[in-house]
Amino acid sequence: MVKKTKGQELAGKILTDRKSLVDKPSAEDMAKADEFCVGYKAFLNNKTEREVVDYVLPILAEHGYKEYKRGTKYRAGSKFYKVNRGKTILMCTKGRRPVAEGVRVSVAHIDSPRLDFKPHPLFEDASMAYFKTHYYGGIKKYQWTTIPLSVRGVVYTKKGEKVTVKIGEGEDEPALLITDLLPHLAQTQMRKTAGEVVEGEQLNLLIGSIPYDDEKVKDRVKLAVMKILNDKYGITEDDFETAELCAVPAFIPRDMGLDRSMIAAYGQDDSSCAYAEFMAELDTKSPEYTTVTIFADKEETGSDGVTGMRSFFFRDFLEDLAQDEGCEVRDVLRHSVCLSCDVSAGLDPAWPEVMERNNCCFMNRGPCLAKYDGSRGKYSTNDASAEMMNYVISIFRDAGVSWQIGELGKIDQGGGGTIASEISVHSIDTVDIGVPVLSMHAPIEVTCKADVYMLYKAVRAVYDSKRPKDF
Repeated sequence: MVKKTKGQELAGKILTDRKSLVDKPSAEDMAKADEFCVGYKAFLNNKTEREVVDYVLPILAEHGYKEYKRGTKYRAGSKFYKVNRGKTILMCTKGRRPVAEGVRVSVAHIDSPRLDFKPHPLFEDASMAYFKTHYYGGIKKYQWTTIPLSVRGVVYTKKGEKVTVKIGEGEDEPALLITDLLPHLAQTQMRKTAGEVVEGEQLNLLIGSIPYDDEKVKDRVKLAVMKILNDKYGITEDDFETAELCAVPAFIPRDMGLDRSMIAAYGQDDSSCAYAEFMAELDTKSPEYTTVTIFADKEETGSDGVTGMRSFFFRDFLEDLAQDEGCEVRDVLRHSVCLSCDVSAGLDPAWPEVMERNNCCFMNRGPCLAKYDGSRGKYSTNDASAEMMNYVISIFRDAGVSWQIGELGKIDQGGGGTIASEISVHSIDTVDIGVPVLSMHAPIEVTCKADVYMLYKAVRAVYDSKRPKDF
């Protein structure tokens, strides 16, 4: 062994060697990550918030969770949940300590960028039928043309019956897509900026071209496709006014890379974090502090609405828990901590100019802990305190969790927000942590299996920790 110089020994003690992180994860962690992500890929097949909630409910029942009932005196280890309007869910494991001493929260969102249907979506033009859409969340519109899309959602008929719609996912089902302009005639289009190459009103889903067999009928193609929907689902065109339908990429989650170390799939922002915290919740048995695991809606559009984190659903739930144990909700909030689990941008060598390498996150080096998010001058940020950073990092070190710290990108390049600001407004100390992602908000995103698994370990470490909040 080559003896280290005095300077090398000193550097090893007081300097951070970010390059040493390249050797992580270990072979053992990779094997566990590969096994862990089998369930993750199944989870990814649920592409709307309603589908995610419906998917987890039977799993919760299998693990002994009961629907929360106000006024119940829960014992340590009891597991319960509460659903908000079919789109948001809170899952809890009762801790040994009273909730007045705080709870341990993790929150991820289960909505993803997509194409929502307009209230009157169906129209015919040039003997072809289309659905008009209104994009949801931040997307590059040109990425959504010429790819297979599926239709998902619910419709209420005039009789008040709820109908679940799912078209375009199965191998024997038809593909639906948005067309683009051929390059032979695209000289004007190609001179436009990327944001203008495809406009929002051009995101029309092509759904049919065969006319109904009656020449006296107007909009014969429109009638023909509406008849198909009526035969299958019993809905009429008027029912679109009560519908909640969207178009999402019709891709199945797949292993990516010759070494199968990555996953390519739609909606990994933020399903990667949602699955990691969900599994941590299921595997937590008898924690010191009560866990509150949240699947939230509407994050991609600002967390507004009755199912977004700006609603009072979360605080009302904690107030109910407090009243059940005869304490004040303000005491529960003040002594609680939260991991805001949302993805971060991984360094992409194809676009290195938007990152500052000393403060960015790398793929396959563990989840990214972000002291703050926001944009430019830290606008709209939570900005976790030194005490909060010390609290979670100490837990990670003790539990052997691999993690890294970074920002979303260079200061003046843009930025982004998370749910952290919506949680911290309740006086809960909060910090962001999430899986690094490539091609975020694209129809297909890329994550590393080891990062998803290590986020699970991070959330589990906080849930299992007996360390009180002493700040």
